[in-house]
Amino acid sequence: MLVELVQHPFDPWKALQDYQQRQLPAGQFGATAVFVGTMRDFNKEESVEVLFLDHYAGMTERELHRIVEEAQDRWPIQEVLVMHRVGEIRPAEPIVLVVVWSVHRGPAFESCRWIMEALKSRAPFWKKETGPAGERWVEKNTPG
Repeated sequence: MLVELVQHPFDPWKALQDYQQRQLPAGQFGATAVFVGTMRDFNKEESVEVLFLDHYAGMTERELHRIVEEAQDRWPIQEVLVMHRVGEIRPAEPIVLVVVWSVHRGPAFESCRWIMEALKSRAPFWKKETGPAGERWVEKNTPG
C-alpha cells in the first residue's frame, strides 16, 4: 500500500504503471480498478481558475491509511495506491488517483469506489476556490 500527498502535478497513468511494475509481479493480479479525479473549471455554476487544497499534515495521511486498511479488511485486495494533490491546483490537473489491484474485478471495483467515497467524506481536506468573483471556501463536497 502507498498513500502519498503530492504538492506538484503528477501523471496518474505513469504513477500507476511505475507502482505496478515495482510492487506487483506480472500474473499475480487479475483486475485493476482505477479512479482519477481531475479539477473542473467550474463549481456550482461558477467559474474556478485555481483551487487551493489545504490539509492537516499528519492527520490527513493517517486517515487515508485507515481508509485503505479498512478496505483491505473488507475485500480480498492485493494492493492499493492512493495519490492526492495538496496546494495550488489548476483546471484539468489530476487531484486524486485511487488504484486497487485484486484477483477478481468485483472486489477491485467495489473497494476502489468505497475508498474514493470514504476519502471524500472523511479525509481532512479544505478547498478554497478562486474565480472571477474572488475567493471562497467550499463548504461541502459535491455528491458522487
